[in-house]
Amino acid sequence: MIHSIARVLQFIAVAGCLCSSAYYLICLWSVRGFLRGRRANRNVQPTHGLPPVSILKPLKGTDPDIYESFRSHCLQDYPEYEIVFGVSEADDPAVASVQKLQREFPERAIRLVVCSQKLGANVKVSNLEQMLAAARYQHLLVNDSDIRVERDYLRRVMAPLMDAHIGMVTCLYRGVPAATFGSRLEALGISTDFCPGVLVARQLEGGVRFGLGSTLAFRRADLEKIGGFRSFVDFLADDYELGQRITGLGLRVELSDVVVETHLPAYNVAGFLAHQLRWARSVRDARAKGYIGLVSTYGMMWAMLVVIAAGGGWWSWLAFGVTVLLRFAVAIAVGSAVLEDRRLLENLWLLPVRDLTAVGVWAVSFAGHSVTWRGDRFLLKKGRLIRL
Repeated sequence: MIHSIARVLQFIAVAGCLCSSAYYLICLWSVRGFLRGRRANRNVQPTHGLPPVSILKPLKGTDPDIYESFRSHCLQDYPEYEIVFGVSEADDPAVASVQKLQREFPERAIRLVVCSQKLGANVKVSNLEQMLAAARYQHLLVNDSDIRVERDYLRRVMAPLMDAHIGMVTCLYRGVPAATFGSRLEALGISTDFCPGVLVARQLEGGVRFGLGSTLAFRRADLEKIGGFRSFVDFLADDYELGQRITGLGLRVELSDVVVETHLPAYNVAGFLAHQLRWARSVRDARAKGYIGLVSTYGMMWAMLVVIAAGGGWWSWLAFGVTVLLRFAVAIAVGSAVLEDRRLLENLWLLPVRDLTAVGVWAVSFAGHSVTWRGDRFLLKKGRLIRL
């Protein structure tokens, strides 16, 4: 009986190694396709016909190096654009940074909107709905408050929208960690787990069908067709919803070859785990089948289980070595080659810790439907936030 159970465990663990290794190979194939497209596009930047853009940046509190992130948006090599910041309260700490920005760049159209109404559970989307009234242009770009960009960011992101068949452009991002252990794990996860998943989705589905909060560029007319920001003001994954609804119009979402940067908070371990759990439950709620299937991609776990189930047999160590080698190859290919994450190699030794933690978060995410976001607790039901 015990022997039979051991054989079954071996079979499951080996199947897990095979599935995760196949996934890692698809990741490497996806990286190759992305890099080939980047090389083809890097020297093709239009200089005429680029539309005026309203950049919408909803704010709440301060983020690490927030002023430098704001400032990078004022240095764009782009013919015509404005920046509209939005806060829920006039005394929000971020207001001081916006005012400083206005003083440093008086030639830029920089406005601050105090969004006094609470239109739904997602305060960010509620603010965007109110900020939209202050935006002058028909092309919009939304990105998170902590996003830092290069000078050619707007030019490269907006260029694909000159194609009438493309409804949205979004971007990958890399995390710049603080010195804390939790922050380093968060940055490592972005570079070696989250972004590879996005590239695989792009490769297998013929493009992405969702947006990333690092950049969402689209037309005002398409936003109006889906009911405006107000139509998903109660949804947690607003970037996902916006991308899904725009593809529902028969338009494509383009993953830009631009990679932006976010400076991560100094998470302690508890803060890191809370953030991962909120993200995990939001993904589970939005893409349930794909989220359940993630268990087949946890190569570190399966490789360890093979060795344990096989009692350390030579073949189990071979399976372990191949699986782990492929896992590190994906981490380096995406983190270094695609995202150009300069801090990846110094944190790469933490990859086993991060991957095994991800397994635990995945398992715990099925134990409930509540999330904590910006200090408030919500029940998550079919993508919607219900305040507890």
